[in-house]
This record gives sequence, C-alpha cells and structure tokens, in this order.
Amino acid sequence: MNATRHSFLFSFAEKYTVLLLGIVGTMILSRLLTPAEVGVYSLGAVLVALAQVVRDFGVGQYLIQEKRLDRVKLRAALATSLLVAWLLAALVLLASAPLARFYGEPRLTPVLRLLSINLVLIPFSALTLPMLRRQLRFRAIYAINAANSVVNLLVAVLLALLGHSYMSMVWAALAGAAASLLVSLLLRPKELPWLPGRRGMGAIASFGAYATGGGLVDEAGVAAPDLIIGKLIGIDSLALFGKAQSVLNLFNQAITSAISPVVFPLFAARAREDGETGRAGGAADAYLRTISYMTALAWPFFLFLGCMALPLVKVLYGPQWLGCVPLIRIMCLSAAVYSMFSMARYLFVATGQMRAQVRLDAWAGSLKVAALLLAAPLGLVAVAWAVVFSNVLRSWLAYGCLRRLNGLHWGILARAVRKSLVLCALSGAPPLCMLLWLPDELPYGAALLALAGTGLATLLCWIAGVFLVKHEIAAEFLLLQRKLASRWLPVKSPR
Repeated sequence: MNATRHSFLFSFAEKYTVLLLGIVGTMILSRLLTPAEVGVYSLGAVLVALAQVVRDFGVGQYLIQEKRLDRVKLRAALATSLLVAWLLAALVLLASAPLARFYGEPRLTPVLRLLSINLVLIPFSALTLPMLRRQLRFRAIYAINAANSVVNLLVAVLLALLGHSYMSMVWAALAGAAASLLVSLLLRPKELPWLPGRRGMGAIASFGAYATGGGLVDEAGVAAPDLIIGKLIGIDSLALFGKAQSVLNLFNQAITSAISPVVFPLFAARAREDGETGRAGGAADAYLRTISYMTALAWPFFLFLGCMALPLVKVLYGPQWLGCVPLIRIMCLSAAVYSMFSMARYLFVATGQMRAQVRLDAWAGSLKVAALLLAAPLGLVAVAWAVVFSNVLRSWLAYGCLRRLNGLHWGILARAVRKSLVLCALSGAPPLCMLLWLPDELPYGAALLALAGTGLATLLCWIAGVFLVKHEIAAEFLLLQRKLASRWLPVKSPR
C-alpha cells in the first residue's frame, strides 16, 4: 500500500504540474488569440486525436496487463507501434486537404500536416510510458510529461506574441512532443529493445483490435461534439464549446488523469492476485474504494464549478469567452454522475472483460453521436443537454456491466459513496450562497475576489466535512500529516 500511495503522490504531482502550466498557457493565449483562431487548432487537434487512439493500437494496455513480458513480446510491441503510427501519419497527411474542404476551412490543411509529424515521433517512446506505469515509476513519468508541458507553454506564448496566430499552438505541440521524446529516451527502462520484431505481433494485434475498437468509439464520442459543431454551427461556436469542455476537464486533468495511470495497474495486480489465490473480489474491492475517493472529490468540485462558472471564465479566459458559462453549468450535472463510473473501463480491462467494454463504448458512442446530430441545429445549449443525456446513458450502461460482471449492484455502490454525498452537501453551502449574490455584470477584480474567497471557504468546509463524516479519504490526510511531521519536526532521542 505504501508503494501505491507513493505512486499516487508522483502521479498527482505530475498532473498538477501539467495542469498549472496548462492553465497559465490558456490564460495567456485566450487573451492573445480570438475564438476563431483557437477553433481552427482545436478542430485539427480533435481530428488527430482520433488517429492517436488507433496509433497506440492497445500496445500500452497490453504491456501493462500482460502477466509475463519477454524480449520477443516487447520487440513485437515496438513493431506494432511503428507500423500503425507511420501508416496513420501518412493517412492524416493525405487527408488534410480533403478534410479542410469538407469543413470549408483552408487553414486546417497546414495544421493537420504539421500535427501528423507527431505520429511519426511518438512510436520511438511508445513503449517507455506504459512500461514505466507497469513498474509504477511515476517519478520518471513526471519528468517526461513536465518537459512536454514546459516546452509547449514557452513556444506557444512566444510565437503568439510574435503574431503567428493559430500556428503558434501547432508548433508548440510539435516542440512539446520532441521534448518529451528526448527525456523518455534518457529514462527508458533498460529491458526495452531498440529494434522491432515480427514474431508475436499476432497476439498483440488480437488484443489491440478490441482495445482500439473500444477506444476509437469512445474517442469518437468525445470528439463528436467538436466535429459536429465545427461542421453544422461554426468555428467560433466550436471554440466556445471547447472552452466549456476545458473547464470541465480541469477535474479530469487534476484528479482522474492522476488516478487512472495508477488504478489500472492496481486493478490488474489485484486481478492477478485473485487468479493466483483463488479468491474473487480483490479488483472489485479496489474499485469501490476508488469511487469513494473519486466522488468525494468530484461531487463538491462540480457543484462549485456550476455555481462559480461566471467568475471562473472571467478570470481564466476574459470577457470574450462568457458565452460558454451556461454550457458549463449544464454539463456539470452529467460530469458529476459519470464520476462514479469513469474508472469502470479500467476494471473491465484489468479483469479480462475487454469485450464488454468494447460493446459499452460502441453503444454509448453511437447514441451520443445520434443525440448530438439531432441537437446541433438547435444551437449550443441543445448540444450541451445532448452531452448530459449521453453521459447519463453511458453511466447507466456501465452500471449494467458492473452489476452483471462484477456483482456491484446499486446497494453496494450506494454504500461506497454515501459519505461522499453528505460531504458534497456540507461543502456546497459557500458556492450556493455566492451564486445567489453574484450579479451578471462582474468586474475582473470582483470576479477574482469572489472566486478566491468562495474557493477557500469551500475547501475549509470540505476538509471539516471529511473528518466530520469520517470519510475514507481522511486516512490519507492523517498519513500525510504524520509523514510531514516526521520529516520536518525533530525527533528527540530517549535519554
């Protein structure tokens, strides 16, 4: 458990470093670039993100969950990654002009062509990150991702100040990828091969077909709002919706993305232990503890975010982005609900239930696309409600799989999150009171003061609530307190 906590510590440190640098970059670029300029890059990034899902072809998940890795399997994984990634780079390059014509946006062509270079570079470090996660070496992962974020921020801001418009973000993405590649080459595990091998690719392809199929459908569901808005509504609206999504993704960047790299290997380890000992339920128990922690953080966060969306957007992005405030408030609902089930995919994969996850992704993604296509002609608010509907539906489908495959029915899940619900009610008083007071016209100084004051009051209420309801997460605070005390306070030796 100490090793797990150590992994969580460095995973959180990495994600918070990346998040902080990302927020700083967003605050600066949102004032240097217009929504239309940001929208061009966002559309290109979303299209390339679909290729990124196929580019991995399940290699990362395969390396983490495989019980026994040898040099043959590692060389086959490298060969698979190189083959798929370079084919996709060629595909993106060839499709750049047709996609630009489809969206009626000629500026999209150079964006896609330059971003395709990332697909050429990434395979050289494709094995490093999953192997580091398998070994729980999150200090090395911290260095790799921090290098990417620092270089990305510096290049983007410098080029935007020099007047390179949306291309500043494209060149920054390439520079960040190159920086992370250089650092990953320095920190790569010694057992990783430098040369690919053909033997064993069939097994990886069989696993990757399911992993990629589900991941592609899932990513298509994530990208669908941007792709549909960019085509049916416009680039400016795409940028507004993207900003609303980026605010909601603050939780994913700060919490979910820090927890998921640790819980997947943890679930896999518990599943392997269950298989070796003949005892069932270890992975499910780890899942219940995970959602207890997740909802203790997510539910108060999204309640605060929904109430404080106006001052938050004013402070982070400026007045030209206030159109995304109602979108944030609407989509907070589904984000809070889905936080109970966001880790279910890792449980299914870790326990060998990949096909169930693929079917879930296929159903949820298809229904989301259908809902968005129906809502898009009605405007951005209708699209936001379509996102809520699709996420609630996805949560219901995930619950069905948890109940059928892992025996986790509503009663068990409710017991795992009941203290989180009380904690949310206790910590929600400050933002709810501030929402009643906030005027529609809010100067920057007042917005910053309201945000900081309410945030501090909410945090204090949350901490008090954690100990009042005796939530499981309180043990982590006490452990941290003991570690800090033992490190910083002198210990007197007995006489």
